[in-house]
Amino acid sequence: MHEFITIKGARENNLKNISLSIPKNKLVVLTGLSGSGKSTLAFDTLQKECQRQYMESMGMATDFISKPKVDSISGLSPSISIDQHLTNRNPRSTVGTVTDIYAFIRLLFAKLGKRQCPKCTKMIEPEFDQSDNDDMETWDGDFEGSGLVVNEDEGKSAGKPGDYGITATCPHCQEKIPELTASNFSFNKPEGACPSCSGLGVINSANISALIDEDRSIEDNAVLGWDIHYIKMYTATFEAAAKHYGFTFDTKIPVKELGKIQRDLLFYGVLSPQFCRHFPNIQPPDSVGKGKFEGVVTNVLRRYGERASDAGYREKMEKMLVQQVCHVCNGERLREESRRVIVNGRSITEVNKMSLSELSQWIGSLSEDILTEGLKIVKPIVDDISERIKRLIDVGVGYLTLERSAPTLSAGEAQRLRLAMLLGSGLTGVLYVLDEPTTGLHARDTGRLVNVLRQLRDMGNTVLVIEHDIEMMRAADYIIDIGPGAGKNGGQVMAAGKPDEVALCKESVTGLHLAGIEAVSIPHDRRKGTGRFISISGANCHNLKNVDAKIPLDTLVAITGVSGSGKSSMLLDILDPAVRQYLGKGDEVPGEHDRIVGMEHIDDIITIDQSPIGRTARSNAATYTDIFTPIRNVFAGLQAAKNSKLQAKHFSFNVAGGRCERCQGAGVLTVSMQFLPDVQVRCPVCHGRRFKREVLGVKYKGYDINDILNMTIAEASPLFDDVKAVSEKLSLMDDVGLGYLQLGQPANTLSGGEAQRIKLAKELGKKGKGHTLYLLDEPTTGLHPHDVLKLISLLVRLVNAGNSVVVIEHNVDVIAMANWIIDFGPEGGDAGGRIIAEGTPEQVALMEQSITGQQIRPILGI
Repeated sequence: MHEFITIKGARENNLKNISLSIPKNKLVVLTGLSGSGKSTLAFDTLQKECQRQYMESMGMATDFISKPKVDSISGLSPSISIDQHLTNRNPRSTVGTVTDIYAFIRLLFAKLGKRQCPKCTKMIEPEFDQSDNDDMETWDGDFEGSGLVVNEDEGKSAGKPGDYGITATCPHCQEKIPELTASNFSFNKPEGACPSCSGLGVINSANISALIDEDRSIEDNAVLGWDIHYIKMYTATFEAAAKHYGFTFDTKIPVKELGKIQRDLLFYGVLSPQFCRHFPNIQPPDSVGKGKFEGVVTNVLRRYGERASDAGYREKMEKMLVQQVCHVCNGERLREESRRVIVNGRSITEVNKMSLSELSQWIGSLSEDILTEGLKIVKPIVDDISERIKRLIDVGVGYLTLERSAPTLSAGEAQRLRLAMLLGSGLTGVLYVLDEPTTGLHARDTGRLVNVLRQLRDMGNTVLVIEHDIEMMRAADYIIDIGPGAGKNGGQVMAAGKPDEVALCKESVTGLHLAGIEAVSIPHDRRKGTGRFISISGANCHNLKNVDAKIPLDTLVAITGVSGSGKSSMLLDILDPAVRQYLGKGDEVPGEHDRIVGMEHIDDIITIDQSPIGRTARSNAATYTDIFTPIRNVFAGLQAAKNSKLQAKHFSFNVAGGRCERCQGAGVLTVSMQFLPDVQVRCPVCHGRRFKREVLGVKYKGYDINDILNMTIAEASPLFDDVKAVSEKLSLMDDVGLGYLQLGQPANTLSGGEAQRIKLAKELGKKGKGHTLYLLDEPTTGLHPHDVLKLISLLVRLVNAGNSVVVIEHNVDVIAMANWIIDFGPEGGDAGGRIIAEGTPEQVALMEQSITGQQIRPILGI
C-alpha cells in the first residue's frame, strides 16, 4: 500500500516541474503566498487527475478532460474537494434543508406535535400507537432532494392543500381532521407552503420606478428598453385595446397623468386581475394586433420566473424587482395551521429561528415535555439531530439558524457546513482537499476546526488543506510551502516537513512567520485621532441588544468578535445604509436603531464587502475595474487593427463581432455530466483563445488580446507602463495583493476575499471627495501573513491621507495594529449582540471577558 501520494514533474500553470511526496493519512497544510501555485497543485493537478482516473476506472470517456501537465502521480485515493465557490443560489435552500436537520425536525413535529382542534379549539395531544412505532423502526433515514423519504402516505398526496388521505379524530368533539405528516411542515410542498408566497417567505414585485419613468410619455421613452420600433408597435396595440374596450389611450402625455384603466393596462396587461376588474364582461383580445398586451410589470415577473436557473440573467433582472416580506405568513413560509403546531412549547417556525447552539439545548430538553412512550418513538430522530448539530458547532457555525437562506452564507460558512456533513459520512481512504476552511472564523474557533480535521484524518483519510492561518499550520502533521513569490515568481517547493522543520527554513517566507522572524511591527504610540466620532445609539438590528457604539474617526478601527456576534449587523446593516441615506447615496432603510450622530464629519462612504463582482464567466477583474476598455482602445489604435477595420468593440468577448461565436468568447464549452459536476472543455473552433483569427492577428508588443487576458496583473504591469489609464489601476491591484491574478479570470471563480480586494483597488483608483469613511468586511480573507502586512500598510496609508477606516476582522495581526478595537460577543446568535470590550489593543488584551483580547496577547507581548 502506498504511504505517499507521489507527484513527479508537475507543470500546470505556474508550477515549475515540481516533484514532491505527500504523506497519506495525515493532516497536510499546503501554503504559500497568494498566487504561488497552491490551488494549481491541489485542484488543477491532484483533484483533476483524481476525477480523470475515477472516470477512466468506471469505463467512462475521458477524451474531453485534458490530463494535467504532470509526468506521473502515484498513490492517489478517491478525492472529495471542498472549495470556496458558492454554488447554491436557490432561494428555497436554507441551513436547515442543506444539512438535512430540518427534514428531521419536520418528522419530529409530525409525530409529537400538539395542535388546536379547529372546531372545539381544545388542544389535541399526539397519539403514540404501535403503527407509529413500526414506522420509526422501519424508517431508513434516506433523503431525496430536500425532503425526507418516510414510510407513510405523504408521498401520495395529490398536491392539493388539505387532501391528506389519512385523517385523525379529535378526542374532545370527534371532529375528523387531517393527520399530520412531515409534508405539512415543508415550505417546498403544497401541503405546508404558505399559499400566498409559495413557501418563499417573500413576494417579488416590480420596481416600477426602475421600469418606467412616469414623468415621460410612452412616445418619449418612458418604458425602459423600448426603442422606436417597440414604441410604434405598442402604441398601435394600446390604441387597439382602447378601441376594443371603449376608452382612449393618449401615449403623448406623461405616464403619471394616465387614468387608472390606462395605467393598469400598461403595467399589468389585459389578462391581469387588475385590468380585468374594469371590464368583467368583456372577453380580452386574442392577438397583439387586436390589443392583447402582457403588461410591463407582468412581463418582467414572467421572465424572471422562467429563467430561475440562469444566475446572470436573474442578477440583471433583480435590479428591476423589489422583495417584500409576505404579509400572510410574515416571512415564515408555512401555512397558518402548520405554524400553530407545538412541540416542547415551540412552533416549528420558532425552532427555525433558533441558532444551532440554542436548538441543541431545545432538543436536549424534550424529555421535560414529552411522555416517555413518545420519546422512545422519536429517539432515532433526536439522536441524529443531536449528532448533526454537534458536528456543526464543532466546525464553528453554531450561531447559524435553520432558517438562514443558503445563498446568504459566506463561502467559509458554506464550506464548513459541507465539512460537517462529510464528517458524518464515515468514509475512509479518501483524499479530502479543502480551500482555506478558517475563512471567516474567529481565532478562538480555529482549535475546534483543527479537531474536526483530525477526526477526518483519524478515520483513515488524507486531509490536504490550503491554508494561510498560522495556528492551522502549527497544528498540521506536515507542511508544504509553495513560493517564493506569486505568479511566474512562484511554483516551486520552498519547504516541506513538520511545522518545526519548516520554521527553520530561512528561504521560506512561511517559515519566517512560523519562527516569528517576520511579524507585524507594533507601534509604540497609538494614533489618538482628532476627537471626532460617529455614535450609534440603541442598535437593535438582528441579535444586537440595544447597543450604543462610539466609533472614533480619523483612525483605523477593528470591529471584532466571534462569528455571529453582531459585527456585520452594526457596521453593514445599520451604519452603512444610514450614512448613505445621509449623503444622498442610497435609500436602503437602516437596521433598527434610535439615532446616529457625527455623520456630518463624513464627505463620502466606500463599503467593500465580499459579495461577488459578478456571477458569470463574462465578468472578470479587467472588466470590473474598467481596465479592459483602455486596453481594447490600445489594440484598436494599432495600425494592424486599422488595416483590418477593427474597432475597440471587436476586442471584446462579450459582444458579437470579434469574438468566437462557437463559445461566444468564453474559450470553453460546458459539458453536462449526469452523476458528476459539469466539465468545461476547450472550444474546438478557437481552441480556447476566445476571438476570431483576424482579431488575434493584431499584436501589441508581441501579444494578442487573448494573451493579455491570460497574463497576471504583475506580468501585465510593465507592458502598459506608458498607458496611464491602465498602469495606475494595475499598480493598485498589485498593492492590494492581487499581482498573481489573471486579468481574464472569470468572476464566478474568484473567492470572496479576491472579489473584495478587486473592489478596494477600484475604489482606491477614484479621486477622493474629502473625508471618506471606508468600511471593509474581513479584507485579509485569502491572504498569506506576508500579504497581510502589505494590506495593513495600505490601510494605514488611507488613514494617513485623512480618512477613517473601519474593518470587520478576525486576523490577529490586523487587530493588533488597529488604533481602536470594539469587541462584540460574548458568543454568536442570541448569546451575542453586546459590546464586551473596547479600547486600544493593549487595553482590550487585559480585559478577561474578551476572547479577542486573549488572542492578541502573544503578539503584543503581554
